Amino acid sequence: MTVQQFSPSEAPPIPTESTADTRHNFPLDMWYVAALSSELTNKPLGRTLLNEPVVLFRTADGAVNALEDRCCHRFLPLSAGTLEDNGVRCGYHGLLFNGDGKVIEIPGQDKIPSRARVQRYSVKEQDALIWIWFGSDVNSEPTCEPPHYPVHNNPAYHYSGDVFHYNAPYQLVHDNLLDLSHLGYVHLKTIGGNASIHMNAQMDVTQDGNSVKVVRHMLNSTPPPTYSAAYPFSGKIDRWQEIVFHPSHLEIWTGAVEQGSEPVDSPDRGGFHMRGFHGLTPETDESCFYLWTMASNPTQNVEDTMKKVFDQTAFTFDEDKVVIEAQYENMKRFNGKKMIDIHVDVGANRARRIIESLKQA
Repeated sequence: MTVQQFSPSEAPPIPTESTADTRHNFPLDMWYVAALSSELTNKPLGRTLLNEPVVLFRTADGAVNALEDRCCHRFLPLSAGTLEDNGVRCGYHGLLFNGDGKVIEIPGQDKIPSRARVQRYSVKEQDALIWIWFGSDVNSEPTCEPPHYPVHNNPAYHYSGDVFHYNAPYQLVHDNLLDLSHLGYVHLKTIGGNASIHMNAQMDVTQDGNSVKVVRHMLNSTPPPTYSAAYPFSGKIDRWQEIVFHPSHLEIWTGAVEQGSEPVDSPDRGGFHMRGFHGLTPETDESCFYLWTMASNPTQNVEDTMKKVFDQTAFTFDEDKVVIEAQYENMKRFNGKKMIDIHVDVGANRARRIIESLKQA
């Protein structure tokens, strides 16, 4: 057996950088939700987004940064390292990277090679959300600002949020959120209600460019458990559901007023409100992150009421996760079988056409 020898100046071969750009499986030249602001604490956050390993971190000046999740020396994930005031330090040999992806310190070595750097991503923090730009070229800069979500800054609302990981493609979650007729079957313990009323509610679907809006009104309904727990309804209610799809996220405004008390399509309606932000970001072709917040307008016992709303929302999303992951497993099991559409699929189908057109572009 021949043993290969290397001279001190000749490094053994190491894996080379991949040139495959799997981001093209998704719409590009747009912002995606990378994290909630609350997730960036005293540790780097590793997350695969659009098939690309990314590390997110906040420096001492409060700035948010995103780099490819590897040390350029021996490829340990930078997310396995530690945070310092001006960057992230690799947990293997201590190379220190700044927010631009450049190595600014190598312990025990004064000269820093010019190639000692990793890819930087454009990120922006606004409205308590961390947005990341994925361009059609890996080095392209943003051509627009991230979407705004003013609900997080509205003093009339209190909110909280969390992150779910789905072992299913992100568009299946789009489908789920654009069709709330399933509430009467899947979410009987929380935000459900009479299944017949949900399935028969008139649905108005409109499209404006790459945005789809679905509006449903359910008058003279019985308050579901979450509504009764969070708001002092005295009897029947008039409910509304307004869903707005954007390629990067959905905004869902649901709620109710006392039956017959005021129009449910008034922009200044009172009653009980649930305003959800739903950031759907692909992890891989077959998995995704669901970054969500839920805002409400409690009239009394704010802390207790918001805990009820948050806990029941999380329970609701747990129920959806079980359904969607089981759905995807069965789709793979019955690969080649075609699904049929029914009347509740109009909004979801429009959203799918938008995503497909953006991918082609």
